[in-house]
Amino acid sequence: MTAAPAPDQLAADRPVLTGGCLCGAVRYRVSGPMSREGAGYCHCRMCQRSTGAPVVAWASFPAEAFAFTAGDPVAYRSSAEAIRRFCGCCGTQLTFAYLEGPPFLDIAIATLDDPRAVPPQFHLWTASRIPWLKLGDDLPAFDGHGADFRPTGGMAAGPQSSSANAPLLPGTDPD
Repeated sequence: MTAAPAPDQLAADRPVLTGGCLCGAVRYRVSGPMSREGAGYCHCRMCQRSTGAPVVAWASFPAEAFAFTAGDPVAYRSSAEAIRRFCGCCGTQLTFAYLEGPPFLDIAIATLDDPRAVPPQFHLWTASRIPWLKLGDDLPAFDGHGADFRPTGGMAAGPQSSSANAPLLPGTDPD
C-alpha cells in the first residue's frame, strides 16, 4: 500500500481528483489544491444526520475547481446557511457549500475514487461527538468550527459550484 500524499503536495502530485456516488450515477472531478481550510473530520449533528454516520471527512476546494461530470445531483438546503448535494438514486452525499462567504465547496472525502489522497488534518464540532466514538489520533480537535469558515448570518447570493442548477428538493428553495 502506498502512502497518501501530503495535502501540500496534492496540486503537484495529483492535480485532478475524481469521485462519485455509490451507484455511479453522479460523478465529479476537482482540479488543483485544496482551499486553506484543508481537510478535516466534522462531528456536527447536521453531518451526522445527513449521512447516518458518527463523523464525516470533508475536503474544501475552491468552487471553480469543481465540476460534476456525470448525472444530476439533487440539492437539499439543510439549514439557512448551507446546501448539500447528493445522488438522487442512491442517496450518497457528495458536497456541502455555505450560501455566504468564500466560494468554497466541501467534498465528502470517502466519495473520492482514492480517498487516501486527501487525509484529514483536524476534527471540528467535537462538542457534538457521539460519546462512544473514541478519537485515537493526535489531530487537533475543536469544540466548534475551529479554523473553518463560519457564516455570520444572512445569505449571500451567487453560485456555490458548477452545479448551481442542481434541482432542490421541494421546500428547500434557497431564495
